[in-house]
Amino acid sequence: MESPAKRRKKNGSKASPLPVKSLDFFFAKQNAKARGEDTKTTKTAVDGINGQAEEKSAGGMNMHQDDEQFARQLQQAWDNEHEAKTQADPAPESNQDHAFFNEGDQSLEDESVKLREQSKDTAGRVHGNGAPTVLSLQSAGSAEDTVTLTVPFDQSPLTFDPQDYVSELRSYWASEGGNAFYSLLTRCFILINSTQSRIKIVDTLVNCLRTIIEGDPDSLLPAVWLATNSISPSYISLELGLGGSAISKALKKVCGLDSGGLKTLYDKYGDAGDVAFEAKKKQSFTLRKPKPLTIKGVYQSLVKIANSKGNGSVENKQRIVERLVQDARGAEESRYIVRTLVQHLRIGAVKTTMLIALARAFLLSKPAGAEFEILQRSELAKLKKDELAAIWSKAEETVKACFARRPNYNDIVPGLLEVGVCEELLLRCGLALHIPLRPMLGSITRDLGEMLTKLQGRDFGCEFKYDGQRAQVHCDDKGKVSIFSRHLEVMTDKYPDLVKLVPEIRGDGVSSFILEGEVVAVDRETGDLRTFQTLTNRARKDVDIGSIKVDVCLFAFDLMYLNGEELLNRPFRERRGLLRSMFIEKEHHFTWVRSIDASPAESETVLEFFKSATDFKCEGIMVKVLDNLPNPDLQTEVQDDAQLNTPTPVTPSKPKKGNRVKVAKEEEKEKGTRRKALLATYEPDKRLDSWLKVKKDYNTAADTIDLIPVAGWHGQGRKAKWWSPILLACRNPVTGSLEVVTKCISGFTDKFYQANKEKYSEDGDNVIARPSYVEYGGHPDVWFEPQEVWEMAFADITLSPTYTAAIGLVSDERGLSLRFPRFLKVREDKSIEEASTSDFLAGLYRKQEARAQANGETGHAKDTEEIEEE
Repeated sequence: MESPAKRRKKNGSKASPLPVKSLDFFFAKQNAKARGEDTKTTKTAVDGINGQAEEKSAGGMNMHQDDEQFARQLQQAWDNEHEAKTQADPAPESNQDHAFFNEGDQSLEDESVKLREQSKDTAGRVHGNGAPTVLSLQSAGSAEDTVTLTVPFDQSPLTFDPQDYVSELRSYWASEGGNAFYSLLTRCFILINSTQSRIKIVDTLVNCLRTIIEGDPDSLLPAVWLATNSISPSYISLELGLGGSAISKALKKVCGLDSGGLKTLYDKYGDAGDVAFEAKKKQSFTLRKPKPLTIKGVYQSLVKIANSKGNGSVENKQRIVERLVQDARGAEESRYIVRTLVQHLRIGAVKTTMLIALARAFLLSKPAGAEFEILQRSELAKLKKDELAAIWSKAEETVKACFARRPNYNDIVPGLLEVGVCEELLLRCGLALHIPLRPMLGSITRDLGEMLTKLQGRDFGCEFKYDGQRAQVHCDDKGKVSIFSRHLEVMTDKYPDLVKLVPEIRGDGVSSFILEGEVVAVDRETGDLRTFQTLTNRARKDVDIGSIKVDVCLFAFDLMYLNGEELLNRPFRERRGLLRSMFIEKEHHFTWVRSIDASPAESETVLEFFKSATDFKCEGIMVKVLDNLPNPDLQTEVQDDAQLNTPTPVTPSKPKKGNRVKVAKEEEKEKGTRRKALLATYEPDKRLDSWLKVKKDYNTAADTIDLIPVAGWHGQGRKAKWWSPILLACRNPVTGSLEVVTKCISGFTDKFYQANKEKYSEDGDNVIARPSYVEYGGHPDVWFEPQEVWEMAFADITLSPTYTAAIGLVSDERGLSLRFPRFLKVREDKSIEEASTSDFLAGLYRKQEARAQANGETGHAKDTEEIEEE
């Protein structure tokens, strides 16, 4: 006898003599009452469906129909009833509440029940034009947005006119209150991802921003944040805090994948966005019609995820992630939603690109009602290439200067929408207390001779370059103190002892200030400097001032703001004088960097100062121009006039056609070699020759290592067309894998960069998919086929939580990395099997530590997460 658990209805079983009523029967009166319909009419339609079900059951058919058949049957019955009702009463019904789209968890674990519930709901709601709102089953492919797919964002901004598309887009966006759809950004991302041309990338971004400016300016700020793959400035702690499991769960739930299928896709594509793309393509139907994502809605969802804290926050974040993945229309939109969630957008719209695009967009477009002037495209099209470049450049420098002083799109974008690119924007985006400005950076020199050449005969100051952490200290007239790192991260909680120190170092008459210095670990009794590694032993958050074991001293070197006045345009000598006269030294707590002033003729004095810096356990020295020239612009004009008045030989004939390009290049090269006068002002976010680093690292590193280039990223600025930085790895002789050691950006010439880009061209044979034999958790833009060995110099070897090389040989938890790596040459005589091994790297580290102990130093190696970016 069969057990009850094994019983099942057989195909030949007879139907029950009692009629079986569907769920619609029980809800029909309630739905009809909500619509204000005649319950008799509704009852007729429902009875018709139930009658069909009874008839099929009586005929020997299985009542438990396929979900899709059941859903379409219900839909057809409603369509027939609706058509009959419309003929009798042509007045359209009112649009019903769409709360179904916004509430509830659309679980896929019981599809048939949810499908029937949605079918009931569908039968009760219609659009204003009388058409049914949704089908019970929606084709995933049909949900894709087709309106924006033809917008040619990749045209030249001088030919692209947003007004050709804005009217249609606004009509399309009307269903969501006029907010721009996320599909517009997706279109932009697709076009950017399809090209490596930096010009095309900028043009595409410019045209997308212009369309938003003219079509929905309220969505511009969220669009900028999403395109830059962030949701807030670095000095505001707002992180998504999503793990990979949240994305995996959402893809499995929404796209119907199991764990095995998801792993197969990830192993094949290696990118979460590409996995989402493939999963969405495989999804045939959705349980409901996706609600179009808007740019503002996506950004607000990300902010909600970041702000979700406390009990239930994990579940809340998961629901938001699932809703975003579920509402993404089409495979491409899914790709970029997921890439945004994992914070790896991969479109190359870095800070510089976005600032350039904003500047150009606001020269050509403005929101409705704005009063600032814009340039006419027809007039710009008549200009020569260099004239147009000059116009672009001036606007770009203005926007970059604003962002350097106020690095927050929440300040820049509203200002642009109101006044455009102009001098007033600079006034609105000046320095502000408790908002860090981007620091000025120094160029690297290899020796004192190169340093003196770059200084162009100018007087300069030399300062000890302490081995600590750069800090920017803000204090307002109420005594509130903020401390920021060179990467604009908040360090106030890390240094409560410095916060407490501020009232003691303010001189008479100092109400507010922004100063910059180096925080160095010291022995409070003797004043001896301690190593950087000692400084890293301090906790990073919520430090109790009573439990501090590592004492620090702040060595100040610059003053950028004093008593409400910016000092950026003052020469360095004047800024330094104010710093030393307006603040009070406190022994072993606060002082200024040790320094001397010198001229180019005093090279011996500078050399002695450099030696004393290295003996004092400093990294080297910083060299800074003290004063501006009386009139650098006038001097440049005089130099140009002198060149113009120099007699030149008369050329009897025109150059041959083949030589014209060569002549033009030579003229451009000559023009580019004219040196601009060095400035003694503080230039935020710029690396200039008016500040120079001379470091012992490049003079004392005798050891070299042979590494294999395995990957690269798109460069920035001048290096945008090349690979920079480049990822390097050593061999693990036991496992045969390659273990990543470091990224390198130093030691390459432009000629080498060009040859390297040609060798590792993205469409060439030397670029491969993500290899399984390279151990690295990051996401380079391209992976190289391992085939050559480079000889590398370095300052020293450090413990690293990021790189896996030699892990287990020195530390069980951390690998080893190189500090300040520098390319020397390609080892043509070595194959990749002869590259340095992880054992060799570990041996160099032990040798370095032994040398440090012999010199009385401990903990010499820095942690790579704390090393200053070169």
